[in-house]
Order: sequence, then C-alpha cells, then structure tokens
Amino acid sequence: METLIDKAYASGEFSELAFLYAPVGLVVTENRVIRDCNLTFSRMFGYEHGELKGQIFAMLYPSDEEFVNIRDRGIPALRETNTYWDERIMARRDGSLFWCRTRGHSFTPEEPLMRAVWSFADLSGVRPYQPLTRREREIVSHLADGLTSKEIAIKLDLSHRTVEVYRAKLLKKFGVSNTSALLQSLGAVEGENIVAR
Repeated sequence: METLIDKAYASGEFSELAFLYAPVGLVVTENRVIRDCNLTFSRMFGYEHGELKGQIFAMLYPSDEEFVNIRDRGIPALRETNTYWDERIMARRDGSLFWCRTRGHSFTPEEPLMRAVWSFADLSGVRPYQPLTRREREIVSHLADGLTSKEIAIKLDLSHRTVEVYRAKLLKKFGVSNTSALLQSLGAVEGENIVAR
C-alpha cells in the first residue's frame, strides 16, 4: 500500500504532507474550536493525532480564566496586519505547564477568530517553566514594556510598595539582581508579546 509520503512525491502535491509532518505545531481553528492539527501539535500537548479535532481550545490553557484573558489579545493586530505572535504558558494533557511561542494568521481578518491557522513552538528547551502567579505575569509584562514600579502600580491599581515587593520576589525567584537580567532569564521577550492578561 502506497503511503502518504510516497503519494506526495509521486504526485508532486506536498501540502498535506507538509502540514502533517511540519516540525512546528500547526492548528487550524474555527471560532476557537480545533478543526485540524498536525502531529507535532498533538504530541506537544500530549495527545494522539486526531484526539484534538472538534475540541475547544480552552482545554490547552492552564485554566478557563487564562483562556478568557488571552482570547482577544491578538484581534487588533490580526485585523490590521493579519499577523500576530506572542509567548504564553500552555498546559499539556498531564497538567504540566510550558512556555510556547504562538503565531497566527486569519482567513477572515474582519472577524479574526472565525477561521485561522496558528503555529506553536515549544520553548521548554530555552525557557523552562517557572511557576508564576497571574499577578507576577502581569508585572513581568509591564516591566518588559519599560514601565516603572509607580506606573505599574497605577495600571494595576496597586500600591507602589506592593509592586516593589512583587518585583523583589521575582528577582529572588529567578536568582537575578536587576530587571534586565529578569527579562533575559525569561527569554528577553518584548513586553507586548508576553501574555499576561
């Protein structure tokens, strides 16, 4: 029996082969429901190929709250340029959390989440997951945007002192002595591309 690989090389039609075996996770969505994904995407999240078809994307997030918080983040960029990327924490089937880089392209830019294709790259090898609270992720995101503790306090409706305490705890947690080193230990991601809300 001729395999998919043999058929692709015989016919010169490589799109199905490229999608299925791409070395980066690929997923096609419709209104945040997984319509199809490749082998790399399934394995990255700990599923067998085909198990994720028809599932809502929320099952791959650390919590339903995280899914809701991240949901609309890329919509303005997709509407304007039809490209979006960020780095976020996702959840595997076994509940373990990991950083991944997400890039998206919408087939319906006027309604970006209606139909889209996304790539996911597992960053575990370069950025091991360190447990962060939602508040810590928010503060890191604002630090990466270049905001001062006072500016962060205003944005998050906290006291300046509370932000300083969080900042000190983050420095200690990552074993670094300044904000620059903290951001570098998180992979030197630009602030607007760290999903925190």
